[in-house]
Amino acid sequence: MSLIIDQSLERATQQSLLMAESLKDQPDKLPQTIDKEGRLVTCNSDWWVSGFFPGVLWYLYENSPSDSLKQWAENFTLRVEDQQYTTDNHDVGFMIFCSFGNGYRITGNPAYKDVIHNASKSLITRFNPTIGCIRSWDYASWSAQWQYPVIIDNMMNLELLEWSARAFNDTTFSHVARTHANTTMKNHFRDDYSSYHVISYDTITGAVEKKNTSQGYSDNSAWARGQAWGLYGYTMMYRETGNRPYLEQAKNIADYIINHPNLPEDKIPYWDFNAPDIPNALRDASAGAIMCSALIELSGYCSAEKGEEYLDVAEKQLRTLSSDEYLAVPGTNGNFILKHSVGHMPNRSEVDVPLSYADYYYIEALMRMKKVIARE
Repeated sequence: MSLIIDQSLERATQQSLLMAESLKDQPDKLPQTIDKEGRLVTCNSDWWVSGFFPGVLWYLYENSPSDSLKQWAENFTLRVEDQQYTTDNHDVGFMIFCSFGNGYRITGNPAYKDVIHNASKSLITRFNPTIGCIRSWDYASWSAQWQYPVIIDNMMNLELLEWSARAFNDTTFSHVARTHANTTMKNHFRDDYSSYHVISYDTITGAVEKKNTSQGYSDNSAWARGQAWGLYGYTMMYRETGNRPYLEQAKNIADYIINHPNLPEDKIPYWDFNAPDIPNALRDASAGAIMCSALIELSGYCSAEKGEEYLDVAEKQLRTLSSDEYLAVPGTNGNFILKHSVGHMPNRSEVDVPLSYADYYYIEALMRMKKVIARE
């Protein structure tokens, strides 16, 4: 496994340096995906995926420090700096903590810490105490069906708040994070620990108004990336708080995923566990990478037997993602690392393409597994 990890990180480094170089003359752009012709699609800092490529560069620099990786990591991190003041969406955690959070963790640059603080203050403006959640989407024509939508993805943004609660000795941040996590645990999950994508709340009473799965096959299906966000989110919340119910929730979600009859043998899920065309449904490497990273961390919080079970699944996922089926040859795939992710199938948007967040969680999983092996 160690050889696979090292070779995969080396290939990822080659790809990421090519990607950075390709955007050197577009100082306000960040990689998002590719189009049908295989051409790079970029985004501005205000799109939710903007922080992932800077995060990839920081992880790769941490793995193998070089001046070029550090310079590019700093360059692309600064491209999302303006998002520290974003209050119109919940994705500031993705944007800032994947970029500036990793940058501060690795370099200790005090300027990065200030950005993280501002981003945390921006994020909590979206918290409604009557509902007990951070609002995900503001009103738009496409979101008019919901009064107060909260998506399972939002669990991922709580790490920013928990970190800031400690770093700045401000329990306001942790109160918001834990209240959101508790409300989500109560309302987002079915009896089998699968998750809806969107829960909407009545803005006056705080009661649940609607339960939907906007990016999945149907409202009652298990959209794969949604299950991954939940698994990762509650694993992270246990690490941050030591709160046992979060650990139990994470284990229950993990058990739902790894024991699901529709999880393929290679452990990379179909885009939805209930997709009607299984076994011919498309796989989602992004969901697989997020699950893998979460399972590696979760394995360290469980009994030896349970931890080994989770780690075995994660190892299979890493071996699959590191195979030629998923891992791109340098100079191909728009200079992204992984192939075969699914963004929004019902909208036919970003289907069977590389995605920057698939790359991020894959690299994070490689780094986490490398540390596990080093401890053995």
